[in-house]
Amino acid sequence: MKYMLIMRANDEAYAGMGDIDFNEMLETIGRYNDEMIRAGVLVAAEGLDDAAGGVVVDYSTEPPVVTDGPYGEVKELFGGFYIINVASKEEAIEWAKRSPITGAGFKTEIRRVTSIDEFPQDNEWIRKERAWRESTGQL
Repeated sequence: MKYMLIMRANDEAYAGMGDIDFNEMLETIGRYNDEMIRAGVLVAAEGLDDAAGGVVVDYSTEPPVVTDGPYGEVKELFGGFYIINVASKEEAIEWAKRSPITGAGFKTEIRRVTSIDEFPQDNEWIRKERAWRESTGQL
C-alpha cells in the first residue's frame, strides 16, 4: 500500500529552520531518505517552495477567487511530502516517527494513496487513465 507522509509546520517552526545550517539539514534529510531507499519503501519525495510564491484558488464563488500567498489564515503550511510503499498504516507511522524534521510546530499527516484498482474498472475514464499509466510505465 502507498501512503503519503505530508510534512506540515507552523510559521514559528519554519522561522526556526533559518537557524539551521543548510548543508547540515541536507545531510540529515539525506540520511533519512537513504534509509528509506535502502529499505525499498521510498516511491517519491519532494519539498515545496516558499508559500509566499504560491496561490490559492477558492471555488466558493463563481468565478473562483485566486489569492496570492502567503496565506494569513493558515495555521500550518504543507512543506513537502514523501510517498512510501509499505505493508500497513502502522509501518507508515513508524517511518513518519523516524523523520529528522521534528520539534514544536512540526507535524506529519499520513494518508493512504488510493489505487486505480479501487475504482470501477468498466468506467471509460478509468480505462483511459489505466491505459495512460500502462503506456508511461506507471502500472
